[in-house]
Amino acid sequence: MNSEPPTRSVHPASATARRSRPAAALAVPTLGFGGAALGNLYHALSDQRAAQAIEQALALGVRYFDTAPFYGYGLSERRLGAGLGDPTRDGVIISTKVGRRIVPTEDGAAAADGFEVRGHRALFDYSREGVLRSLDSSLERLRRTHVDILLLHDVGRETHGAQHERMLHQALDEALPAMAHLKATGVCRAIGIGVNEPAVCLEILPRFPLDFILLAGRYTLLEQNLGATGAGGGVLEEALRRGVGVLIGGPFNSGLLAAPNAPGETYNYRPVDAATRQRAERVYEICAEEGVDVGAAALQFPLAHPAVVSVIAGIRSAQEAASTVQRMRTPLPASLWERLRSAGLLAAGVLTP
Repeated sequence: MNSEPPTRSVHPASATARRSRPAAALAVPTLGFGGAALGNLYHALSDQRAAQAIEQALALGVRYFDTAPFYGYGLSERRLGAGLGDPTRDGVIISTKVGRRIVPTEDGAAAADGFEVRGHRALFDYSREGVLRSLDSSLERLRRTHVDILLLHDVGRETHGAQHERMLHQALDEALPAMAHLKATGVCRAIGIGVNEPAVCLEILPRFPLDFILLAGRYTLLEQNLGATGAGGGVLEEALRRGVGVLIGGPFNSGLLAAPNAPGETYNYRPVDAATRQRAERVYEICAEEGVDVGAAALQFPLAHPAVVSVIAGIRSAQEAASTVQRMRTPLPASLWERLRSAGLLAAGVLTP
């Protein structure tokens, strides 16, 4: 099959939808392979199954792969490097992250971070030296001399609590300048942040030039406050205004919208609460009545906003790779979005495909 195109047109449903997408530092395919599962997120994965997932994705035209040292404490990067093979493979885009050091655990136990990997844990490190050492290790695991996109991982108040201001200042004073230097010297082609928190995007955007924001789980079929005007909506609009490309991660809200027939049990990497599950069930009901796979709607929805240049879906098997590509290519009826809007499941003014 043909590869996914580097850009994706927006359905001309409104004048706003026809605005140009950001002139980003490089073209990124609209579908990305999320590599957290390759690091044994929640469940252990064999090397063979991981390799088959990457192989199938490549065969079906997927050319953007996102990973991080945090994902299995280097395991995801090692598996991705092995699975992608030839570093000169045409058209492949890789993003990885900095901001954590991988260190051994004293007792060889598994850390409480959700990854089924024993013997290592991750510590935040936004220092200049921490960034340089982290990327050196990543390049070795990925079997590359450079990466395409380098993202600063998980800066934000919800992540760091009372330490947020200190961590943010170090990110602005050390980590991001070090990343900009790496870009200037060709070790990466673009830089940005990879976060789950919208607020920190608005803190950083006016203070440091970025090429990309990877925002996970916050602009999805289930929650679209970022796409509306007013509170919270400033992230996508500010990114668009500044020409910063937005990569949407977690389109299935960490599993809640992943299954074809009913909501999953997790939301924001925790057991789903009753109110959120009820909302998800209503989304499933409407999609079923329209004959639509919820996963297809969830995957395609974010791309309607002109700030969004790619959607990254977590993949852990060849079957999931095939399903994800099929979901991206499935035509969706306009009546679906009308039904969801009438049911109050889409925020006012949010753009749809």
